[in-house]
Amino acid sequence: MSPMPTGRLFRTGAGSDLVLTRTFRASAEDVWASLTEPERTARWFGPWEGDAAPGRTIKVQMAFEEQEPWCDMHIDACDPPQRLALSMTDDSGSWRVELLLSETAGSTELRFVHHLATENGIGEVGPGWEYYLDMLVAAREGSPTPDFGDYYPAMKPYFDEQSGD
Repeated sequence: MSPMPTGRLFRTGAGSDLVLTRTFRASAEDVWASLTEPERTARWFGPWEGDAAPGRTIKVQMAFEEQEPWCDMHIDACDPPQRLALSMTDDSGSWRVELLLSETAGSTELRFVHHLATENGIGEVGPGWEYYLDMLVAAREGSPTPDFGDYYPAMKPYFDEQSGD
C-alpha cells in the first residue's frame, strides 16, 4: 500500500508553514527522546554530535541521503519535552523547522512545522518530510523502513497543488 500524504500548507505573515503531524501511543518524554538522543535519531534521520543546547550548533549526519552528508544544525530553541526549533543552511538553501509535542491521555502528537521562505520546491520538500516522519514511526514501532521511491515523485502533485504550482 502506498503512503498517503498528510502535510498541509498554511500561509503566514512571514511566508508559509508546511505542517505534518504524527501521533504516537507514548509519553511526550519518550517521543522527545526519539527526536533528541543521537542513538535514536540515527534510526530514522541520522546521528548527531556536539554540545546540544539552545544557541549552539551541532553536526548532524543525514544518513538516509545520498553520500550520507554531515551538516551543521543550529539549535534555535529547546523546551523539553514540548518544543525543539532548528535551523540549517546547505546547498539547497535555508531550513527552519520546529518539532512541537503535545501529550493527551497517553498519546503524543508530533506537529512538525517547516517554516518556508518560499513555496518553490514544495513538491520535493513535502514528500521528503513525509518519508522522514514515517521513518520515525517505523523506528519507534520496529516495523520495516519505508522506501523513498513510494513518496517521490508520487506525492509531488499533492504538494504542488497546495502551493498552486
